Amino acid sequence: MVDLARRAAELEPELSEAVARVLGSGRLLLGVETEAFEAEFADACGRRHAIAVASGTEALRLALVAFGLGPGDEVIVPALTAVPTAAAVCATGAVPVFVDVETETATIDVEAARDALTDRTRAIVPVHLYGRPAAIPEFGMAVLEDAAQAHGALDAASPSFAAAYSFYPTKNLGGIGDGGAVVTDDDGIAAAVRLRRTHGMIAGYEHTVVAGNSRLSEVEAAALRVGLGRLGAQNARRREIARRYRAAAPHLRWQAPHDRHVHHLCVVRVPNRDAFRASLPFATGLHYPRALTQQSAYSSFVRRPCPEAEAWSAECVSLPCFPEMTDEEVEAVCCAIR
Repeated sequence: MVDLARRAAELEPELSEAVARVLGSGRLLLGVETEAFEAEFADACGRRHAIAVASGTEALRLALVAFGLGPGDEVIVPALTAVPTAAAVCATGAVPVFVDVETETATIDVEAARDALTDRTRAIVPVHLYGRPAAIPEFGMAVLEDAAQAHGALDAASPSFAAAYSFYPTKNLGGIGDGGAVVTDDDGIAAAVRLRRTHGMIAGYEHTVVAGNSRLSEVEAAALRVGLGRLGAQNARRREIARRYRAAAPHLRWQAPHDRHVHHLCVVRVPNRDAFRASLPFATGLHYPRALTQQSAYSSFVRRPCPEAEAWSAECVSLPCFPEMTDEEVEAVCCAIR
């Protein structure tokens, strides 16, 4: 599905130089590399602030906490997403409310979100699934974008109060460990996230809020700076790979196209999934084989059926789609799915 050794090799010698630079500096946390990466990533996203944190899940959680979410509040989440989207909501004490997705896009159904509103709804978390921008619900409700799979795909003019990114190694901008970031134009949100990523501590071991540890390492930040410089070209390569797959197999059911789709995953729906996967001479993946409404850990939060999300989960197959694939490998996939 993805060869991270190829990615590391493609980043050399800059990657090794960046790691050596950090180790030689003696500063391993919250130093110049983190500050530089935050400035560069904010600029790349078209936002005023980027706050680097320990993971994409933490980015979601800290953004929600910074907005003021807590016990008793409800947060609308699409039923087709990775579990961390819902886990982050639960970690704030709030309640995730699952809604269905659109048949063609696999992203949040805005009307389903509208129907799920109650007097306890405080926020909506649309997920830009597989790297395809989702519709942003605009009916007077706070929006936090789950952009874990959408590096380089978002509109800087979005009405959301923040977007949360993951730098898990397989992501379009993947690091050499876990990591995440909150990007926002809101000074208050930015300050609240920065405070809460370090135990609520200000200068002199003075702690002003109860919080945990969600720091990103300097090594990770330095590595991400190397990758960020290549993100545009790598996203273009992903788009080209996905275009070739679609051209080779127009009979298959693909996620609806979008001009800004960055194809973190290239997903096709097939009704005979097991047989289809077994027929292919290369690895495939399932993202995701269970909707949130089908996860036993989250069964108590299910309020309404989400048939489209569950249909996607039953038929989704992720094909190899990473920038370091050779043209010969891409053609081999094309030949197998024709």
